Amino acid sequence: MYSVIVVPPSCDGVDEQIRIASGERLAFGRAGTNGGLTIAHEGVPRVAGEITADRNFWLLSNFSEDQTYVVENPEGAGEHIKVAPGRMDAPVPFEFSRVVLPAAGDLLSFDVWAPRHVFRSVARHGLSGAATVQAFALDRTKRYFAVLAALCEPRLRGESRAPLPAVEQLVERLRPTWPTVSRSAVYWNIDYLAVKLRLRPGPDTADPGGPRQNGKKESLVSLALRFDLVREDDLTALADPTPVAPAAVAPAAVAPNGVIR
Repeated sequence: MYSVIVVPPSCDGVDEQIRIASGERLAFGRAGTNGGLTIAHEGVPRVAGEITADRNFWLLSNFSEDQTYVVENPEGAGEHIKVAPGRMDAPVPFEFSRVVLPAAGDLLSFDVWAPRHVFRSVARHGLSGAATVQAFALDRTKRYFAVLAALCEPRLRGESRAPLPAVEQLVERLRPTWPTVSRSAVYWNIDYLAVKLRLRPGPDTADPGGPRQNGKKESLVSLALRFDLVREDDLTALADPTPVAPAAVAPAAVAPNGVIR
């Protein structure tokens, strides 16, 4: 069972993602990585570094002699870690990570996902031993959860037959609490949720808003509502819908004698 997913630059689909299980290693560089991640740029060392999956997080080794690598948290407010040249097995705690490599004046990047992050309740009721791992490990502070809540909102509000929101509607719904949201960011989070919740892939299509994407949204909402992954209380993570102002009513004309005309 994989624990870490590496998303190459310009990845066009699930088939191009690289999954590695705990204890496995993946080298990356310009060439000579023996089936690892190839980054074709003259400014990248032939073997630039290595990723090691370790349970629900991962380690980064920097094989460069003079370049520091940066690992960013795309959901953080500038949160990042630096991995110095020659540093081995630096632990990366982020669930979503972007590895940035300086290369001859360019900044190249690829993503690493750790979707197996798990959480458990603090309450143990006096029991000893290992806790039961949650079936679906969702972090309600992450943007992917806000996307899932917005997808589920119409049906949580009692509109059982309502069509699911289009991506453009999700963008507008999320904008009050996520000002920089975009269509591509929403698509990315839907794809990530499908990976994290282990949905089976739907039929292939080149259209990102076509049958595959719509089927993916339906599957996500069905799973989330069936197992109470999103409840009505979770909609507080979204801003309140903008109330519709009542239509203005013109005041009645009053004659000098007090009679309403």
